[in-house]
Amino acid sequence: MAGEVRHAGREREIAGLADKQHGVVGKEQLAKLGIAERTVERWLATGRLHMVHREVFAVGHHHIDEAGCRWAALLAYGPGAVLSHCSAAKLWGLVGRPHRVIDVTAPIGRQGARRRKGVFIHRGRLHREDRAVQVGTPVTTVARTLFDLAEFVTLERLESAWEEADRLSLLELNAVEQVCERGYGRRALRPIRRLLAEARAPEITRSPLEDDFAAFCHRHRLPIPAFNTTVLGFEVDALWPHQRLAVELDSWEFHHHRAAFERDRARDAALQAAGYRTIRITHRRLNNEPTTVLKQLRALLRSNASPSQPRPESGPG
Repeated sequence: MAGEVRHAGREREIAGLADKQHGVVGKEQLAKLGIAERTVERWLATGRLHMVHREVFAVGHHHIDEAGCRWAALLAYGPGAVLSHCSAAKLWGLVGRPHRVIDVTAPIGRQGARRRKGVFIHRGRLHREDRAVQVGTPVTTVARTLFDLAEFVTLERLESAWEEADRLSLLELNAVEQVCERGYGRRALRPIRRLLAEARAPEITRSPLEDDFAAFCHRHRLPIPAFNTTVLGFEVDALWPHQRLAVELDSWEFHHHRAAFERDRARDAALQAAGYRTIRITHRRLNNEPTTVLKQLRALLRSNASPSQPRPESGPG
């Protein structure tokens, strides 16, 4: 009778563990529940267990879902393993499409030396503040995930993940800065610090139209430009310095007389001669033709001007 009670209790523990881990368990976990190796072999032979990775099994069936595959990858690399890089970004909702392999970061050691089918193992140390749990799964924090992504994806994809983290209110700039401090010598530092600088830059605007344009850029996930900055002695309303693109936000209130008209054209010519492009946007165009304005801005931002031209002067603030 006592043996039957123990058996029933053990069965419930196995079922609970498999349920928590989306249908998979590890050999070490079974051993901790008192399951002998010969019992595991018998269960494999009878179909109660099905091998997913060495020492990782699906319970009662061959097929496991995406979450089960993630857990199998984690169990394959033992305690301390977490989802990272693209897999972590997918779990946090920062990227849409799934990655073809599962990214796992695990401590260097016996289990970390093995390769598993469908798993890309990243070996290294993780600070305790780089660890989190998302939907019940061990994963790198959003800050550490963005930092790791910076070494494996294009700047465009990194910016997209960064902006999505900001939209979801998951982006913590102080946490990103702390990851940078712990990542001395990493290739990720340069692109991440660039994004940090852009995020920290003040958005100085002087008119409702400039406020509307800043909101337009944020809404359509365009890089936020510097506002009211100086180039070649001329003040421009907005500027993307790396793309050498200036935006003049024209309103009738400030540009309705001949002197202003002539001054603006002279400024445009001087900037063009120095390698800058200028696009003029009115309140009417921003509100009535947003799709056209967006397409034009994206095209101009993709086509960089010559980097050999003089750099813009520092603006106010």
